[in-house]
Amino acid sequence: MDITRRTVIASATFFPLAALTAVAQAPRTALTPAQLRTLEAMIDRIVPKDEAGPGAVECGAAIYIDRAMADALAGEKAAFVDGLARVEALAQSTYHAAFADLIPEVRDELLTSIEGQPFFARMRRLTLEGMFSDPHYGGNRNFAGWELIRYPGPRLAVASADQRMSTPPQPYRRSAYGA
Repeated sequence: MDITRRTVIASATFFPLAALTAVAQAPRTALTPAQLRTLEAMIDRIVPKDEAGPGAVECGAAIYIDRAMADALAGEKAAFVDGLARVEALAQSTYHAAFADLIPEVRDELLTSIEGQPFFARMRRLTLEGMFSDPHYGGNRNFAGWELIRYPGPRLAVASADQRMSTPPQPYRRSAYGA
């Protein structure tokens, strides 16, 4: 039997390149489930869900923070995890319960008590980044943060009609970094 290029191609099994690289490109995570639970309870009080729209949890800010701590902010991970542990310890010593198990008003009271600390400022900043950054980074799920502030999305070019202040721009709901 003669083997030709056509028979090799016809009998070969093809996998899309994206499927072969998807496992290697899966986002890394840094926080344990218990740490994520504390973080979500905290960011839920920083930007809670209300009648205006979703909060930080619904926007995926915890996912953004977790991925950042595993990648670009890996150098901050130890300090951040220590801050989460201190909040948990404060909740346990003051209220004899996990921070996430406290009612919202008590969580607010506890967070107010640490408001001037560097950890609180960093956690708040990362929460806002997770709410409003490009969804490529794990936050701003379904562009909910952009909808909340009426940000139309990144554009490479803008038509003259879009530049008129009297007409709100049409949303462009795509990440600047692809799908």
